[in-house]
Amino acid sequence: MIETSNAYARGVLAGVKDYIRTHGPWNVHIAEHGRGDSPPQWISDWDGDGVIARIETKEIARALSELRVPVIDVSSHRLLTKVPTATSDNNAIARLAFQHFADRGFRRFAYCGVGNFPWALARGGFFEEAAREAGFVCNHYEAPEDFGLDSDAETGAISTWLEKLTKPVAVFTGYDLRGLQILEACKRKQISVPGQVAVLGVDNDDLLCELCSPPLSSVQPDTPRTGWIAAETLARMMRGEKVPPDVRRVPPVTISVRQSTDVTAVDDMHVARAGQFIREHAHEGINVQDVVAAGALARRILERRFRSQVGRTLHDEIRRAQTQRAKDLLVNTGLSLKDIAERTGFRHVEYFTVAFKRETGLPPSVFREEQRLIPRREPEMGQKPGGARKGRAGRR
Repeated sequence: MIETSNAYARGVLAGVKDYIRTHGPWNVHIAEHGRGDSPPQWISDWDGDGVIARIETKEIARALSELRVPVIDVSSHRLLTKVPTATSDNNAIARLAFQHFADRGFRRFAYCGVGNFPWALARGGFFEEAAREAGFVCNHYEAPEDFGLDSDAETGAISTWLEKLTKPVAVFTGYDLRGLQILEACKRKQISVPGQVAVLGVDNDDLLCELCSPPLSSVQPDTPRTGWIAAETLARMMRGEKVPPDVRRVPPVTISVRQSTDVTAVDDMHVARAGQFIREHAHEGINVQDVVAAGALARRILERRFRSQVGRTLHDEIRRAQTQRAKDLLVNTGLSLKDIAERTGFRHVEYFTVAFKRETGLPPSVFREEQRLIPRREPEMGQKPGGARKGRAGRR
C-alpha cells in the first residue's frame, strides 16, 4: 500500500521490485493509492501473507493493525509502533544539505517545510541544529493555517518571506515540489537564483528538477535501499522469524547539483568567480594556475582571499569538486573507474584512486560498493528465495 504518484514512493517500490526479482517470485497486489486515502474496501477480507505500507493516517494504521499478517511500514510517521519500519534518515539528509551550503560559503540559512508532516518537521529541526552547531541561525517559514499546500496564495506568502531574508541565503526545502514553489516565489519578487537565494530540494525527482527554471539541486534519498530492506524484512517475518519493531533509517546517496545551488556565496566578486570557474571546469583537469588565469588577480592575492572567505585553498576546492563529481558517477552510473577518472579530470586511474581515497578515506571501488542502491543479501542455506510461510505459497 504505497502511492505511485511521487518519486520517493516510486523509488521505494523499485527497491521492492528488485528484491522480488532477486529472491522471488511473489504474487503482489498493488492498487491505486494516494497519501491520506481511506483504507481500501478490499483490505477487510484480503487473504494475503504480508503487507508493505506507507502508513500516514490513523485510519490506515487501525485497518492494518487488525490484519493477522506481518506489516512493514515505510513511513516516518510511526503510527504503528509495534511493526518494523524502514524510512529515510532525515538527520543525515538535513546535515548533508547543510554541508552542501556551507561548502559554498553560505553563512545565512533558512528552511521551508511542508505543513506538520513529521518528516518535514524533522528535516527542518535537524537542519537548524546543524546550522546552530556551526555557529549560525536558521530562519523558518511559518505557513498561514488557512493556506492550502502549493496554493497560489501560499506562493505569495513565501515570496514575501523570501523578500525579507538577508541575502545571500541558502534555503533548504522539505521536498522537491516545495523547491519548485520557492523558485516561483523568487520569480515573483525578481530575486535571483542562485545569486541571492540558493534552493535545495529533497527526493531528486529528475523530471521535476530539470523542468525548473533554474534546474533544482536536490538530495537523493536511497529509496531503493529502503524498499529492499522493507521487502527483505517482510520475507523474514513471513518465514516465521521474530523481527523486533525497530526503525531502520537509511541515509541519502548524494546531492544532485544543478543550477539552483551552483554558486559561491561570498561578497568578494573575484572569489565568487573563482568558485564558479572551478565548479564548471574541475572535470577538465584544471589546476590553480588555470583558475588564476581566468580571473583578474595575482595568484597570491586570490589564494589568500579564497582561503579567508571559503575556508579552503584553490587546490582543495578543485579536488573537492572533482571528488563530488566522481561520487555521483560512482553511485549513479556503471562507468569503469578509468572512464570516471577521465570524466573527473584525471589522466591516470591510479592517480584518481589515490586522490579519491585521500578525500574520502575509501578507494573508489569500495565507495561504490558501500553506496550501491540495492544491498544484495542472498537467502540462507536451506531456505528458498522469498520464503513464503509454509502452506501459503500460492497466496498473496
